[in-house]
Amino acid sequence: MDFALTEEQRAIRDMARKFALAEVDPIVDEIDEAQRFPIEVMRRAADLGFLGIIFPEEYGGAGLGYLEYVLVVTELSKVDPSVGISIAAHNSLGTNHIYKFGSPEQRERWVKPLATGQKIAAWALTEPGSGSDAAGLRTSARKVDGGWILNGSKAFCTHGTVGEIAVVLAISDPEGRKGRNVSAFVLEKGMPGFRAGKKENKLGIRASDTAELVLEECFVPDSHLLGKPGEGFRQALAVLDGGRISIAALGLGTAIGAYETALAYSKQREQFGQPIAVPRPSAA
Repeated sequence: MDFALTEEQRAIRDMARKFALAEVDPIVDEIDEAQRFPIEVMRRAADLGFLGIIFPEEYGGAGLGYLEYVLVVTELSKVDPSVGISIAAHNSLGTNHIYKFGSPEQRERWVKPLATGQKIAAWALTEPGSGSDAAGLRTSARKVDGGWILNGSKAFCTHGTVGEIAVVLAISDPEGRKGRNVSAFVLEKGMPGFRAGKKENKLGIRASDTAELVLEECFVPDSHLLGKPGEGFRQALAVLDGGRISIAALGLGTAIGAYETALAYSKQREQFGQPIAVPRPSAA
């Protein structure tokens, strides 16, 4: 089996590498210290198709696959994993959930502006009381005429304050079987009762926007339900399965970036009259 990259894949990798060095590297310290989400970088990344890598061209995407996606996320993470994770979460979580489980009308309405980078996606599953136990949600969705009323809060949401379109998971049948009583809804920034809460003060990946989302008697129309009621948990697991490769790409890129930074430093840092990169004989 041939694992070599194609000419097109090498070109995409090189394009991502050049973009990271030209657009991200000059501001990496500033955005990290200020914990500032670099929206200008995301807009320029969208011009290269990075915000819709895995989606078909008919929905504004680049029409590429997961290998190309991994190459881009890895190259961005070499310079700043904050940008890498933002590109990854936008593609593989929020946008991908709508693409996989939305109707043609929902895809047209939301995937297109997300894949083209006109809007930023968020994905809200984790809650203060449920992380690994993803089915143990407390956010509720109560059926009313014409839609649903959502109440609750979400934690550690990537793009929680900057996201303009969010997929939110909630319990839609409190008497239903665990895991089969969750539904997924698309919420838009500015909806009454839907707002960002506390922004997290993180130790690392600080330019990636991570925040709480709060829902207080938020009315969501029926047209914003993804799939059928009760299908949300199954949908979420499928979305997570597709997105987990992002973690490997982020880890790989961060490790390579750390290695290359340390290597460059060792070549210019001198001790005892020579760079510390020069091997020294060990004492017997």
